Amino acid sequence: MFESYLFPISYAFMSFPVAALLFTLPFLIVQYRRYGYIHKLRALILYLLLLYLLNVFYLIMLPFPDSRHNLPPAGGSLQLTPLQFIGEILHSSRFNVDDPSTYMSLLSEPPFYQAAFNVLLTVPFGMFLGYYFRTRWVVCILLSFSLSLLFEITQITAIYGFFDHPYRVFDVDDLITNTLGGIAGYRIALWISAALPQIERLDANEDLDAKRVTYTRRGIAFMLDACVWLPAAFLLSLSPVPYPLWITLAVYFMLIPRLTGGRTPGKWVVRIRLQGKSGKLRLWMLIIRFGLLYAVLPGMNILLFDSAYAAALNEELAATARGVVLLIDLLFLIHLIISMFSKKELFYERFSSTRNVITWPEKVQQAGADELPQAAQ
Repeated sequence: MFESYLFPISYAFMSFPVAALLFTLPFLIVQYRRYGYIHKLRALILYLLLLYLLNVFYLIMLPFPDSRHNLPPAGGSLQLTPLQFIGEILHSSRFNVDDPSTYMSLLSEPPFYQAAFNVLLTVPFGMFLGYYFRTRWVVCILLSFSLSLLFEITQITAIYGFFDHPYRVFDVDDLITNTLGGIAGYRIALWISAALPQIERLDANEDLDAKRVTYTRRGIAFMLDACVWLPAAFLLSLSPVPYPLWITLAVYFMLIPRLTGGRTPGKWVVRIRLQGKSGKLRLWMLIIRFGLLYAVLPGMNILLFDSAYAAALNEELAATARGVVLLIDLLFLIHLIISMFSKKELFYERFSSTRNVITWPEKVQQAGADELPQAAQ
């Protein structure tokens, strides 16, 4: 019997890396927006939650029928009698209320295993709600019931019409036992929370001044900005306006940050901004920074590898120029890798006297401020 559970669990673990990859970008953005940084404990808990939900999904849904054109369950696809599993346990066992020696026989019956499994299935869900999300018990009941109802609806609709007929039974007892499991997990979380790190105090125990803007964070900001800047440049190129790429570059990376205190839309999303090393951000700093980063480096590649510009040079000179550009690209890549591992500033940051700093949410700043008197003691 237990082997039937190992099959879906193995699929959950195999698919977890793919799910984690898809989950990481929105996870990072939400964490940066809400807390201003990534806390390892928060990350661990949320990835464990993702792994748990994958296991629940596969345990409930697998194995699939051999074909989409399946037959309906022999006994029907609906069980709407509450607590029917109790009668099934009593009927299939040697239980006799007058004979205590038969009480243990209840534990060996398949209906009991099924009911116990449904309770245990949502215990971790209730623990996540109670410990990490700090929900009220009423919310825990509603969410546990809703999670169970979601799976039951998925089953009764044959995965929303993918199969011809439901291959699992919509069982009202599953809703009851799953909800009980959620509440049990919630109570367990309350009992053990005193021995675990307090989620509300995680930020208070961190040295916010020591937090750096990581290259991962800067990379996400760049990807978000590219999703706006490049389409804008393309749309402008459809008009007779000359040099659309350079115009949008100047507006997006120089004018907008100058007007918004060092923020582009991408930087705003991940809560970072540009700042001058002396404090105030000047327009000339932005011109040097983004001129070197986006105009000079990509500009050389665009010009020399564009057929119109290459045609203006003789073949030998064009080949030499391309070789020089490729060498510069390689040197920049090496410089980037070294700077990432050594945590040193990049050349365009040094020349422009700029740096990225974190824009902290007010609640995180307040949590750190509340901890200062205790630390002083």
